[in-house]
Amino acid sequence: MPKVTAAYREARRDEIIDAALRAFAAKGFQGTSMADVIAETGLSAGAIYGHFAGKKELFAAVAGRVLDSRSTELEAQRGGGEPLPPGQIIATLLDGMRREPFSNVIVQLWAEAAVDDEMRLLVQGVFHRLRETVRARLLEWAAADPRRVDGDPEEWATRLAPVVLGLGPGYMVQRLIVDDFDDEAYLRTLIEALPH
Repeated sequence: MPKVTAAYREARRDEIIDAALRAFAAKGFQGTSMADVIAETGLSAGAIYGHFAGKKELFAAVAGRVLDSRSTELEAQRGGGEPLPPGQIIATLLDGMRREPFSNVIVQLWAEAAVDDEMRLLVQGVFHRLRETVRARLLEWAAADPRRVDGDPEEWATRLAPVVLGLGPGYMVQRLIVDDFDDEAYLRTLIEALPH
């Protein structure tokens, strides 16, 4: 039997995450079973469980994939030029989220994390990565011209990161449940309202 390479395992894992993203986007977290994910991949149950212990771990991997895409978009938005200001950082993240087929499931993910300790730990890991991404971008902007902020840029970025991230859930929830929510205006106003 040929030896399975790390690259092959990683490609198979990515294939499973892609299929899970489609399944969760179509049916939500509660409505998606592991059988749905298995059917979506066309692989055996053993092939799936060889990479993921269960639905919660798979859901966290999908959320991590979505976060990685947002980090790539932030880098592309900067394009090697000046660091992005705070409003542009969060607007770029949210603009990317609204284009994700998985975006409507994010609110379900938060709700599950609020009542399920295992899910909370998984979501916390993804959220800590997101907060660090935002903190690093804020620090980059503040350090480029320390006169922009009051005090040490590192401390400022650390304080501001959770505040900036707090704007995301408001956007995501309103976008899902408020019929007359103007998401374009929200994103424009973020850019205007935060330091620039």
